[in-house]
Amino acid sequence: MAAELKKLLKTTSRSFYLTLRVLPGRVRPQIGLAYLLARTTDTIADTEIVPLDRRFDALHKLRDRILAKSTAPLNFGALAKQQASPAERLLLEKVEDSLALLQKLSPADLQRVRDVLDIIMSGQQLDLERFANASTGNIIALKSDFELDDYIYRVAGCVGEFWTRVCRAHLFPHAELEEAQLFSDSIRFGKGLQLVNILRDLAVDLRRGRCYLPSLDLEPLGLIPSALLSPVGESRFRPLYHRYLDLAKSHLQAGWDYTNSLPRGQMRVRLACAWPILIGIRTIERLRAADIVELRKGVKISRGAVRGIMLRSVLLYPLQTAWRNQFVATPKVLHPALI
Repeated sequence: MAAELKKLLKTTSRSFYLTLRVLPGRVRPQIGLAYLLARTTDTIADTEIVPLDRRFDALHKLRDRILAKSTAPLNFGALAKQQASPAERLLLEKVEDSLALLQKLSPADLQRVRDVLDIIMSGQQLDLERFANASTGNIIALKSDFELDDYIYRVAGCVGEFWTRVCRAHLFPHAELEEAQLFSDSIRFGKGLQLVNILRDLAVDLRRGRCYLPSLDLEPLGLIPSALLSPVGESRFRPLYHRYLDLAKSHLQAGWDYTNSLPRGQMRVRLACAWPILIGIRTIERLRAADIVELRKGVKISRGAVRGIMLRSVLLYPLQTAWRNQFVATPKVLHPALI
């Protein structure tokens, strides 16, 4: 992968870049490029200062290029100028460079990348349609748990499938694994990470007029999206919020089972899976311990805590029992200052 795009990956996501670096070189280009293009489409979708029809048009044109339905050159310079983040501005400016890298993949890998991006973009488009009229004064909520589950599959669960197909093909094609369980757990792995993001970013999304907690769960409790983070409704909101934290942890448990079902000799892949899971679990603990004021401000895991998780996982890898117990042995959070 081009050195400039490696730098772009590093500046776009510090956490994913660490995961990408530890992966074996045989799968790094495919997974890195899929992530880069997914971040490009996500940047387009999230540029709220740009009218919705222009974002739909840009996504449609990029989707056609990715799926080889068009060869028309793309110029997202106007969109790039609207980006506050230099990395996201560069993502849009360098979209043709990213697309050119698709042609360097093998036919099988090219199809895998196209398949996962097609699903991800369908989720992004559905999100734009669903929240087209959303605003701070008009918060729109998902209707049901089915809609939530469908969304987190489209934007993250499918990534678990893609990751598994690429690693299976290039790293352990002949390993005897329970395929059905492997793919089921990989999907739940991705869903768990996305659900953690949704629960962590609840306040940010509400300010954008988006509520991913379904109205069918809120209404019986007498809750409305605009009042979710109000101290007045905290006693009714907290049990529901904790139920979703429990669901996220259950999905991450499936991800941990997935990680430990991979061949033990695949240390790099196991570490790349373990790090986001363990960071996700630590985030869930912080969210569970946070009060309404903290949730409004935002809960975040420090870089020092992330480095500690990574170092500990490497040191424990030779010790099978201690390694497996990292998921259940993550210390409970008593106070944010202890993180």
